[in-house]
Amino acid sequence: MKRLLKTTAGAVVVGLAGIGGWLALFPPELLKVGDGYAAKIVCSNVFLAKRDPQAVLAEDVQAPGHPLLKFVSVSVDREKQSVTARIFGFAAPGRAVHRPGLGCTNVDDSGAQALAGSVSETKDETGAYEAHDAAVAWPDGSKAEIDPAIQGVIEDAGLAGPGIRAIAVVRDGRLVAETYGPGFDRDTPLLGWSMTKSVTAALVGLRIGEGKMDVARGDLLPAWAGDDRSRIKLADLLAMQSGLAFNEDYGDVTDVTRMLYLESDMAGFVASKQLDTQPAAKFRYSSGTSNLLSQLWMRTFDDPAEALAYPRKALFAPLGMTSAVMETDASGTFVGSSYMYATAQDWARFAQFLLDGGSWKGRRILPEGYVSFMRTPSTASGGDYGSGQVWLQENGIRAGTGNFPADTFWMLGHDGQTIMLVPSLRLAVVRLGLTPSRTGYDVQKLNAKIIEALD
Repeated sequence: MKRLLKTTAGAVVVGLAGIGGWLALFPPELLKVGDGYAAKIVCSNVFLAKRDPQAVLAEDVQAPGHPLLKFVSVSVDREKQSVTARIFGFAAPGRAVHRPGLGCTNVDDSGAQALAGSVSETKDETGAYEAHDAAVAWPDGSKAEIDPAIQGVIEDAGLAGPGIRAIAVVRDGRLVAETYGPGFDRDTPLLGWSMTKSVTAALVGLRIGEGKMDVARGDLLPAWAGDDRSRIKLADLLAMQSGLAFNEDYGDVTDVTRMLYLESDMAGFVASKQLDTQPAAKFRYSSGTSNLLSQLWMRTFDDPAEALAYPRKALFAPLGMTSAVMETDASGTFVGSSYMYATAQDWARFAQFLLDGGSWKGRRILPEGYVSFMRTPSTASGGDYGSGQVWLQENGIRAGTGNFPADTFWMLGHDGQTIMLVPSLRLAVVRLGLTPSRTGYDVQKLNAKIIEALD
């Protein structure tokens, strides 16, 4: 019996060692995605938002995520400004490196060394985040001019929703209400997830206004020459009707998770996809499409460094968005689908910019009519989506129904990031948080109550 037990125990040890070796040398892609995701989220929140890494891991990665993420641990190297995540403490390491002004980027082993070595040499085009003067009224400063009726609405926990991190309400060009969740304040940069897509559309609009892009243009990429993909127009990408195959499902290894956490050149990965419908024929929400847009506008510059500096120089600085950072992939292309951090007040500045039709303090920045184009219903979406990376419905409620005016449109992001914009009411509502869809939270109840509370 003792010999049998020893033999059995030995077999178990050998088996476990074999499994451990397999996980170390040939980890499944799902584990790689999980570690890449953890490293990226922790890195951005540590180096941009100045949060505690273990709190970010627990609250932002593990609590709302896949059960396997419970087994992920992270280590932070503040000298090299990098984060490494490992599931089970050793397997499928994922790494992200921070560079000043460019945020955090997922990298492989060789890329980690190259980017980490360049941290001290990175030219910071943005400068350090400068808080606005608390004694000066928003948008020039950070002082809110509180409307008690609206403030009362956003402080209602049921309307604000679980996981709330920030709400800011703009009316008639003034910040009339704001509130923050525990551990967050007006100086905390927050991830917009897919609200970044609307910022990408604005950057495309800037290049259109400068004569460098055209919504009617096809033949967008040399790799598409000679096949039906050459018929894809810039307008098709903006309206999510390119016809390119792309799986946007989350929670497993799909096109979107592979793109975000396994691919160093996200736009190149998407550009390799084939058509599964003809351009302009079918609406398909695709983060890949937005990253293609990033690559396209960046390629209108001869100098990559000029392209990297462009968002701050041409958009963020004029609007006073001092906290805004768009992050790149390892190839140097902005992840225009998903990765922009900014304070709630800076997200509100961008919202005010759209409310003003692409002007700021009387200065036209976007081409005349471009914001109207962005929110013009796209045919392929059946009116759900605009022509320029914005939504015309949220949670099944369309613009023009209930007390939502017909010109209402939305910027929407993963896990409860929303901005409602109503030009006719001169109203924008920014709501940021960590609120997975499984909570059943409906931001439209908050938005409706705010509209009801208007004078």
